[in-house]
Amino acid sequence: MARYRRLLRAGALAALGLALALTWLWFPGWYRRGRTALGPAQLPAGPFAALTFDDGPRAGTTDLLLDGLARRGVHATFFVIGENVEGNEELLVRMEREGHQIGLHTFHHKSLAEVNGRDFYAEVDRLRETLQGLVDQRDFMLRPPYGMITPSNRARAGAPIILWSVDPEDWSDRDTQRQTQVILDGVEDGSIILLHDIYPASVDTALTVVDELMARGYKFVTVEELFALRGVEPQDGKEYRKLPPQG
Repeated sequence: MARYRRLLRAGALAALGLALALTWLWFPGWYRRGRTALGPAQLPAGPFAALTFDDGPRAGTTDLLLDGLARRGVHATFFVIGENVEGNEELLVRMEREGHQIGLHTFHHKSLAEVNGRDFYAEVDRLRETLQGLVDQRDFMLRPPYGMITPSNRARAGAPIILWSVDPEDWSDRDTQRQTQVILDGVEDGSIILLHDIYPASVDTALTVVDELMARGYKFVTVEELFALRGVEPQDGKEYRKLPPQG
């Protein structure tokens, strides 16, 4: 079954890469401006970055973030907590409808470095099943709370482990200017940026960063899209912090 799922994922990523190569037909102005039609094997030019958000969804912040991303034509990846899904189901449906990726962040935000096998399944599989009941997406990448997970739990994950390469620690203060500068100073082609969609200040930071980096020529993609653009097949149980250009 695991081999079958890997084959399906590989086929899906290949199809996604082809789709990205044709995006000049419908991408917003930041992508099409000044470009000629792409050749059949040509991929969009970078640099690329993946915005990721933890700990949501939360009414009053996640919805405002989705509004801002939609106005900018930007897709992101949301690693959600199971106990925050109840009452916010429509936000998950909206994420999928608007082209965002949804990932696992456990059901109760428990450290996966401290749970045994039974508790791991309760935290991860319970959330996976909850999401499968709400959205069409079937496979979900995993971000462990605090970025920590034991080797035995990595083997149990049944999903790629997505960490990050740029972290402004937006949980520690509400200083949008400081957070923005940390991201702008640390970002590079293939970065995975960590923020939280549960703080109003972090929403402001995210949208400011999008505007600043788009002005520098960056394109924002989901983590899954970043894998496809780099020609990398994500492996279950393997940790990824960034996906720089190959070669």
